[in-house]
Amino acid sequence: MWMPSLLRHEGVSVNTTAIAPRSLSVVVPAFRCAAMLRRCLAALSASTLSRSDWELIVVDDSSGDDTTRVPDGIADLVLVTPAGPRGPGFARNLGATHATGNVLVFVDADVLVAPVTLAQFKTAFESNAHVAAIHGAYDDQPGEPGFISQYRNLLHHWVHTNHAGESTTFWAGCGAVRREAFLAVGGFDAERFPRPQIEDIELGYRLVDHGLRILLDPTIQGRHLKRWTLRGVSRTDLLDRAIPWMHLLIDRKHVANDGPLNLQAAEKVMTASLGVALLSLLVFVLTGNLIWLWISVAGVAAILVGNLPLFRWFARVRGLPFALAVIPMRLLYYATCVLGAGWAMTTHRWMPEFRGRRPSPTLGTSSSTSTGSSFT
Repeated sequence: MWMPSLLRHEGVSVNTTAIAPRSLSVVVPAFRCAAMLRRCLAALSASTLSRSDWELIVVDDSSGDDTTRVPDGIADLVLVTPAGPRGPGFARNLGATHATGNVLVFVDADVLVAPVTLAQFKTAFESNAHVAAIHGAYDDQPGEPGFISQYRNLLHHWVHTNHAGESTTFWAGCGAVRREAFLAVGGFDAERFPRPQIEDIELGYRLVDHGLRILLDPTIQGRHLKRWTLRGVSRTDLLDRAIPWMHLLIDRKHVANDGPLNLQAAEKVMTASLGVALLSLLVFVLTGNLIWLWISVAGVAAILVGNLPLFRWFARVRGLPFALAVIPMRLLYYATCVLGAGWAMTTHRWMPEFRGRRPSPTLGTSSSTSTGSSFT
């Protein structure tokens, strides 16, 4: 029986009563987000799936504020990363080592799952015995009202909704993986990704490399609470997506291959189109030759045509003015892709090698029922 009484020893909190095995272990990494975490845990507590079917593990990534106290009386287990912050990958790994469920459900602290989300995960795994991981999507009602936040979160919803089915990547914002498969591939690569980047995407690649299947089910949804800014979007797309993703693809020798989601061939063509447009514009400025200007215009036109389905969708769900405002955001996105890919390809030879990912030796070695345990 779950009891809210907790003891804290060496950075780990455990219940005074042993946790009985459940079908699902929900792992929520959190870092300096007390207010959002309260809402996240409230949404989980409202789940239609019986509480006896799932356990809740919250991992505070050494926030140093009130975040670590929010889960008291709600979570079965509260962990604190040692010598942190260590990043969400490390925090999720730590939660996984203490989990007792057959399936690990990862939910970000700024995501509100729908009441049926956990039940959907349980049913999906029961119905797909040969699937190792399943992830969902953000819903179409983002928590923040500003244009940048609405655009960013709705874009994620649109991309995932239009790529349902077999996937080669994983999403940890609202995704689940069989614990046995997670431990077998070594969990998240917290060494290569010590902060929020593409650690979940890379995990998906390794699952597929091991012959395991991943499904994207956009009917499994959560609401994103994050407030995006133009600077935050640009920084994330460049430093936390484009550059590390290109480094990863070069390592895997998959740069030219057709990829998942926003790495599909059409997206690569549009990224190349903007690169040509920018280069042609520069040549026009230097030479004054109008042919280069027309080449630049043609490159931008190709991007606009390629994004017409997206623009139409935004016009339908948020109106024409909103859809028109999305156009420069898409051009900015492709510009960061060009810059990120160019930077990664130029600097890759000097980057540390991460081929042959070594699983963390601590994964699967800790018990959730022993008080005073720690993750080192």
